[in-house]
Amino acid sequence: MQYVTLGKTGITVNKNGFGALPIQRISFDEAAAVLRRAYDGGVRYFDTARFYTDSEAKIAYALGDVRSDIYIATKSMATAAADFKEQLETSLKELGTDYVDVMQFHNLPFCPVPGHESGLYEAMLEAKEKGKVRHIGITTHKIDLAREAIESSLYETLQYPFSYLAAPEEVELVKMCRERNMGFICMKGMAGGLIRSGRASYAYISQFDNALPIWGVQKMEEIEEFLSCNTEDFEQGMTPEIEEIIAADKKELGGDFCRSCGYCMPCPMGISIKDCARMGLMLRRAPIEAYTTEAWKDEMRKIENCIECGQCKARCPYGLDIPRLLKENLEGYKPYF
Repeated sequence: MQYVTLGKTGITVNKNGFGALPIQRISFDEAAAVLRRAYDGGVRYFDTARFYTDSEAKIAYALGDVRSDIYIATKSMATAAADFKEQLETSLKELGTDYVDVMQFHNLPFCPVPGHESGLYEAMLEAKEKGKVRHIGITTHKIDLAREAIESSLYETLQYPFSYLAAPEEVELVKMCRERNMGFICMKGMAGGLIRSGRASYAYISQFDNALPIWGVQKMEEIEEFLSCNTEDFEQGMTPEIEEIIAADKKELGGDFCRSCGYCMPCPMGISIKDCARMGLMLRRAPIEAYTTEAWKDEMRKIENCIECGQCKARCPYGLDIPRLLKENLEGYKPYF
């Protein structure tokens, strides 16, 4: 079984982390079954966020009796100190605990530092001094902000989208974190669902000894696949078969594509951007019938109402030209109307 240590935090866990965003979509009992299976399979790192509606409460419901055996990371999107303090208290209450192991600033438009007008970093330090937070982390989708956080030496962990579709400069982030003894946590290891092989994803990330993937799962078969990768029976490393899968995906998915992070939302015209801007990819990588229902046709037709206000483009952490992507996906979808 592979383990990873998150830099100077000293947190050492199974190289399978649990990303709790998807369990918002299922019931408490369904979530509990998946979370408990992850725990029974050796997973000890569970990542959630105040923004993920009831996921914190579901973690408490499923794993409250083993709190001392696990590490819980949560996040706050607050941009002011008072709001941060309030959200932290809510998270502690929902999680049924008096501390979180890793508290992260969640995809903010800036990197909190001491002396910033927001007072966020000081609020985080205060929470740490009081024992409510054990380690300080940050999450972002923006590479420049990620570099700033690493170089600041203010953070113990960085959470960033990372998969085998990563660009060379993103791979460099992992190396930078290793050099500075900073934990690197991989979100979107499956590229927002576009990657289909969990085994290939695991094999790729396993090459980076300081990287912890947090798989977003909501189905039992999903967690079973990742658990099966971290066993003595799983052939570690990049086998020819896995290299072939990765090469094919890079060829198909290289370049600009929507990761479905949702930070472009909401759209003033009601367009489900995170779905519609990557419809062409989904049609090629999933049963067509699933995306050609009348409900999906109605969603795609909304693209015709796009007023190109630019709000989505400004919010996109990847700098994508979303209006262009929407139009291209609509054109490709028209044969299914």
